[in-house]
Amino acid sequence: MFENNRPDKKIQQQLLEGMTYELIPLKNVHDQAKFLPQNSTMSVTCSPAKTIDDTLDLCESFSADGHITIPHFAARMVESEEHVDSIIDRVHKLGIRKIFVIGGDADQRGPFYDAPSFLQALVARKPDIDTIGIGSYPDGHADIPNSSLDQALFEKQEIILGAGYEGYIATQMCFDAKKIAEWLSEIREAGISLPCHLGVPGAVDTKRLLTISLRLGIGHSTRFLKKNRATALRLLSPGKYDPNKLLSPLSRNALDLGITGVHCFTFNSVDTTEEWRQKVIKKLSS
Repeated sequence: MFENNRPDKKIQQQLLEGMTYELIPLKNVHDQAKFLPQNSTMSVTCSPAKTIDDTLDLCESFSADGHITIPHFAARMVESEEHVDSIIDRVHKLGIRKIFVIGGDADQRGPFYDAPSFLQALVARKPDIDTIGIGSYPDGHADIPNSSLDQALFEKQEIILGAGYEGYIATQMCFDAKKIAEWLSEIREAGISLPCHLGVPGAVDTKRLLTISLRLGIGHSTRFLKKNRATALRLLSPGKYDPNKLLSPLSRNALDLGITGVHCFTFNSVDTTEEWRQKVIKKLSS
């Protein structure tokens, strides 16, 4: 798919300029958030070791610093129907306009076992928000069959659009640009129309990136790296992974594939990720 096309520098620059920074509720989150550019859009994950209120607390703090925040809500961490009401109430009080819904890796704490079941309860309450993001898996999922992933993606799209909200899909981490492109082509043909925010790991130390990949169960991508040693050597530069190895080839077909944004998994390495982003934008604009 990529052999005869050159990267689209203009689109690549636009994607980087509008990049969303994903941060994790870890001890260093506030120290690393200081490296964000002013008025950034940041996505705050929902840690199984914490609560949804912890995620919203961070959103409140970062909103006070002038950032646009997108809280992640993990369905399995929602404790009750009343909890849904309190989540929506707090979203309204914080002025949050965009949220991101996933099933989550935590043990089920309430009535919701997956993202569609929580989405149904959420949109039934008609929250005053604009956009709902959902996860998607070009590389599959360690514990969920592909057929179930496909069915859930259609179901989530129907729930969001049927309730009158805007939506988008964010791809989970995958190191294979060709695989992502092929997967996007397939779901477009099948009827998934939601715009895609390309999930791209930030400029993270290689050892840290691979350790996190294994811990998150991203088995297919890890096997891809092991089986394709030449590609792995190009993909993983000394010291740090280069996000451009994914972003550059996929920018060639961004319009056809419906890629409209970049969701950057910073793993709280905002300093090195932002340094990389600024350098690439400068190079693309010269």
